[in-house]
Amino acid sequence: MKYTCRLILLLLISSRLLAAKVDTVATFSEAMHKQIKAVVITPGDYSAGKKFPVLYLLHGYSGNYGDWVNKDPALAKMTDDYHMIIVCPDGDFASWYIDSPVKAGSKYETYISSELVKWVDKHYSTINSRSGRAITGLSMGGHGALYLAFRHSDTFGAAGSMSGGVDLRAFPQSFGIDQVLGAYSEHPEHWEKNSVINMLYLLTPHLLELTIDCGTDDFFSRYNNKLHELLLERNIPHDYAARPGGHTWEYWTNSIKYHVLFFHDYFQKNK
Repeated sequence: MKYTCRLILLLLISSRLLAAKVDTVATFSEAMHKQIKAVVITPGDYSAGKKFPVLYLLHGYSGNYGDWVNKDPALAKMTDDYHMIIVCPDGDFASWYIDSPVKAGSKYETYISSELVKWVDKHYSTINSRSGRAITGLSMGGHGALYLAFRHSDTFGAAGSMSGGVDLRAFPQSFGIDQVLGAYSEHPEHWEKNSVINMLYLLTPHLLELTIDCGTDDFFSRYNNKLHELLLERNIPHDYAARPGGHTWEYWTNSIKYHVLFFHDYFQKNK
């Protein structure tokens, strides 16, 4: 009996010692001349002697770097289960993860695709190649993840979107998009050029591993369905799911489980 109790105690202590670590870090953007925070989650078996893949996980409109860990307590355990690092950067209130042609000092494409990736690779033991990097996000972050991966496929090998705002043109007066692209009536070319749904010309079959989903009750649903159809027309392989649900954290905390598994499979194939 005493031996059994000691064994259970040792197992409990070991599980705690191997628990994922959640850190808030300060990074610096030369492009924007400011410090930007991010959450970095490392798995319990993290060590400098082993290289880990990295998933960049983007927040939505009006959110911040802390949204994912605050809303989804299970996220940290996923790093343990799948032996990857998860990075949740700050994308500002409404940056849409682009280098704004109208808003001075808003260069979140440069920050995440270049500056942050370099910072993470310098400060953590990562697989420093596209085969060890994936990016996904929700809503504004879903658009941002596809946008960045399409434009920087030399940096990211896989990408996803949960409830992504993939056609900016459909919301000319919503979600702060006009703050970074200018008014649609004055700068339609900015909206055309920066909508993910218009960027499929950047893709070739098997260039990126893609997973996309959206709730059937989501106001972005029809645009995600259209994106799916256009990808099919262009013979771009991708996973697509339309599950019951709306534009809610209940949907996203379920969806992220599928995304992390998808990226884990990608990382395993490219070891």
